[in-house]
Amino acid sequence: MEVILQEKDAGKWVYRGEGAANLVLAYSGSSPSFIGKVMRIRKAPRNGAEAMTIRSPSALTAHERLLWKDVHELISSPDSEIACQQFVDHVMKPLLGSKFVDAGMLVRVTREFLESVEKSVICQRPAWRVDNALVDMRRDSVLLLSDHSIFTHGNLGSSPCISVEIKPKCGFLPLSRFISEETAIKKRITRFQMHQALKLQQGEISLLSEYNPLDLFSGSQQRTFKAIKDIFTSPQNNFRVFMNGSLIFGGLGGGAQDTNFCIAKAFEDALKSVIRANDGLRTENLLTLVTEAVQKSGVLDRLLEVQKLDNVDIEGAIHAYYDMTNQRCMICRQLSQEQLKRYTSLHSASLDESLKIVKDYLIATSAKDCSFMICFRQRKEGDSGSVCSNIYLDSTKQTFDFKVYFIDLDLKRLTKMEEYYELDKKIVSCYKEMAKMDQGRDSQTCKHHKLRAVKLACVYARSYPSYKYSEFDKAKSILETVTSAQIRFFFHWSALFGHGLTDDLCWIPRSDHAFSSLLQCENDVKSSVCRTAPIQVQAKATSKITTSVVLNWYEIMVTMICEANAVSIIKVRKDDGWEKRFMSEL
Repeated sequence: MEVILQEKDAGKWVYRGEGAANLVLAYSGSSPSFIGKVMRIRKAPRNGAEAMTIRSPSALTAHERLLWKDVHELISSPDSEIACQQFVDHVMKPLLGSKFVDAGMLVRVTREFLESVEKSVICQRPAWRVDNALVDMRRDSVLLLSDHSIFTHGNLGSSPCISVEIKPKCGFLPLSRFISEETAIKKRITRFQMHQALKLQQGEISLLSEYNPLDLFSGSQQRTFKAIKDIFTSPQNNFRVFMNGSLIFGGLGGGAQDTNFCIAKAFEDALKSVIRANDGLRTENLLTLVTEAVQKSGVLDRLLEVQKLDNVDIEGAIHAYYDMTNQRCMICRQLSQEQLKRYTSLHSASLDESLKIVKDYLIATSAKDCSFMICFRQRKEGDSGSVCSNIYLDSTKQTFDFKVYFIDLDLKRLTKMEEYYELDKKIVSCYKEMAKMDQGRDSQTCKHHKLRAVKLACVYARSYPSYKYSEFDKAKSILETVTSAQIRFFFHWSALFGHGLTDDLCWIPRSDHAFSSLLQCENDVKSSVCRTAPIQVQAKATSKITTSVVLNWYEIMVTMICEANAVSIIKVRKDDGWEKRFMSEL
């Protein structure tokens, strides 16, 4: 018998999160049919854009049916929800592997069910998400998926499940010959990094992320770990962690704030039931576990392959789009005769060639915008019956079963092509403008801040005379590479618990891992450090500049926090020997 969810069933579904197009709810009831399931409900924009069409022989436009003519199940889908499911099942699953893709199943719902869900979750949703969209009441079905944040088999109570959701973004630099000279910076800087500048300008984020997708996709264990640590430090909407299906880190319906002391400490405490390690080491061990799972699964190799189906970039695909839709090319209208030569081959291509270019671009775009979820559960001693992949975490002497699944593999609509092109231009333009501003600041500020940092290094040298010249030679060389861009935004780092004031400086005692010091300017700066947890040092007074220098056997990082353009004098103790050595060699 077909299941139809009624109003009385709505109370058993709880808010899990949401993206631009869908709400996600998790089942909290006792029905065997729904235990271990999540529900994806389509949203309807408040402005009426992209409203759902009434059921028809196909939810796709005529041009989309031409584009996907080889996928009968897709072009015959009567509404967009079914079309999205068929796209995942018949397009993305063969490309990414059935082992990593769950297409889900559609379940019928009543309007009363959707109305009840809308009322129950509205207070949990981010205000800006509510302003943008509500539940689409015209739907008569929702997508039911396995909850990949838990293991549905086995005794959940005895072995907690922890899962990490990562949105990796595009993992390569485009090399297309159709990229113009004006946008050639795309060949050197990742799309994610450039998009950060636009998001900062638009107020979507307050801090640029240090995360670089090229590190995550590199195949290098060291670079992969760095990428995961960077994305943890500044999660935005790209990193979330669940414990037994409940969110414990990251944002529910959008971007999360950067990982400060309080957030890091709460997360560290939440890991006690999963990671057997001392305080301050659990987060680091979890990130190591994620790194090993990413590498062992090979999931990113598959994803990168699909992303690289886009081999012409949007600057090439947009021309093929105008050809396949029989429209006059709006891009070529703006180009000179010399510039037009770059795109002659695209406009002389056959219809099938144009269709392939656009189809590959849209598939790649889905792959660039998806997420993957890694779920871990500790394997108990003597439990040898598991068929899951596993990882042995040497630092804690624990073995974890794990599974990996892609999620959010949405069908990208053909009607978005012009929007993709305009967004690409806006991202590049904004990044270039920010880079230009940074260059202007270099000559005025960078040297000044480097000298301040060197002075602090000198003070540090006096407090720890056991350091050798070679250690400070290395520190000095790293200081010289500091740029104004790095100065303008926070560095996050790992530090150790400590206490005690010596004149102007808050000293952190020696440990096996690091020597750390934080400057405290006349009590105008309130700072805290958490063992091995990323932190921010935030200035209380807007008229101060705070410098933090963290020295250890391997590296030195300099953090500058600037409020507006105000400058104040930082007190440092003089030490002629060390200071003269550093100042003379700069």
